[in-house]
Amino acid sequence: MKEININTSFSVYSSIAELPEEIQSLMRSAVETRKNAYAPYSKFRVGTALLLDNDKIVLGSNQENAAYPSGLCAERVAIFQSGAIYPEAKILRMAISAASDTNKTKSPIPPCGACRQSISEYEFKQGTPIEIYFMGESGEVYKSDSIKNLLPLSFDKNFL
Repeated sequence: MKEININTSFSVYSSIAELPEEIQSLMRSAVETRKNAYAPYSKFRVGTALLLDNDKIVLGSNQENAAYPSGLCAERVAIFQSGAIYPEAKILRMAISAASDTNKTKSPIPPCGACRQSISEYEFKQGTPIEIYFMGESGEVYKSDSIKNLLPLSFDKNFL
């Protein structure tokens, strides 16, 4: 038997104000689009803003449904929309902000497992990493240089 150690690292910013100016703007877009979430069941609102290599910004917010599995997370709404509208564009950066209507979310909230897999698919497809910045309602912002930090043993088309 052998043991494998997988290490990940993140940059931690104390707040939006500490981010580079371009990222501050992207994160503010995520915070603003979070308000468009349709979350009558979970009361948990998420906003995502993507910066593409064509300088377009694509937004997404979570959209719930009474038939729970039919809803979509903000990250996938934004990713799938960017793929549909700008199929040749690469995603450079992703900003995510999450807030609860019932609890204060001060810790950074990372993408769920399904969103991690979708981000991985697009990162693999484009052949370049996607910077991911994520936060709660306020407080620290975590930066991952690639989805590989959040999903180190990823599944892609090479396994099929």
